[in-house]
Amino acid sequence: MDVRRRNNVVTTGRPDGPAVILAHGFGCDQNMWRMVVPALAADYRVVLFDYVGSGGSDLSAWSEERYARLDGYAQDVVEICRELDLREAAFVGHSVSAMVGVLAAALAPEHIGSLVMVTPSPCYIDDDGYRGGFSAEDIDELLASLESNYLGWSSAMAPVIMGNPDRPELGRELTNSFCATDPDMARVFARTTFLTDSRDDLKTVTVPTLVLECTEDVIAPREVGAYVHAAIPGSRLVTLDATGHCPQLSAPEATGQAIVAFLASLR
Repeated sequence: MDVRRRNNVVTTGRPDGPAVILAHGFGCDQNMWRMVVPALAADYRVVLFDYVGSGGSDLSAWSEERYARLDGYAQDVVEICRELDLREAAFVGHSVSAMVGVLAAALAPEHIGSLVMVTPSPCYIDDDGYRGGFSAEDIDELLASLESNYLGWSSAMAPVIMGNPDRPELGRELTNSFCATDPDMARVFARTTFLTDSRDDLKTVTVPTLVLECTEDVIAPREVGAYVHAAIPGSRLVTLDATGHCPQLSAPEATGQAIVAFLASLR
């Protein structure tokens, strides 16, 4: 198995610097990080990749059985770390990838030394004493719409997820990213993303962790950021002056500065 080809692995930045892995969320690919990479490239070895089924990944490597669970994505991350011989890397995960990072750190603690969770959500469905932002009925409707007409769902939902209606080009970019993803593979990733409850996994985190949230985010409201922060002892919570679920696009400078400041504090 060629891991680099499977996950379209790209490395940039300082070859001998500490490693930083940038992991994209549902419906996206590594291109979503392009405006944050320059803030890291001078001092860090930056590792970018695409999950199987996304971007330039090897679609022939996709398996519904493997990727119907977040563990399958976490195993990909561990295999990338082993292939590149990464030690104590910083894992920066956007959205669902924040929880993939939690699982990868538990699977291979020698490879993951810190976590940056960008607009994370361990559970999207409201529960007693927990606000995830959606009712079970909301998620059922979202998935039914996605599965019946993925391209139509993408065109309608991507601008909502992105927020920033005054900057429609951002919504168009996310729409195009969603629409470029294979619909059958996207359906599986969507169910994995929106139906997984990873709250108990937060208890396994023992590495330094930064939680980044936005002031307004329809996918991960601020109650979720507060919950993740409280669940991980010693974690840091930073609220970016940004709206929407993708601050690496809507506020790349602030996002990059927050990541760099956190990583610098660990050195």
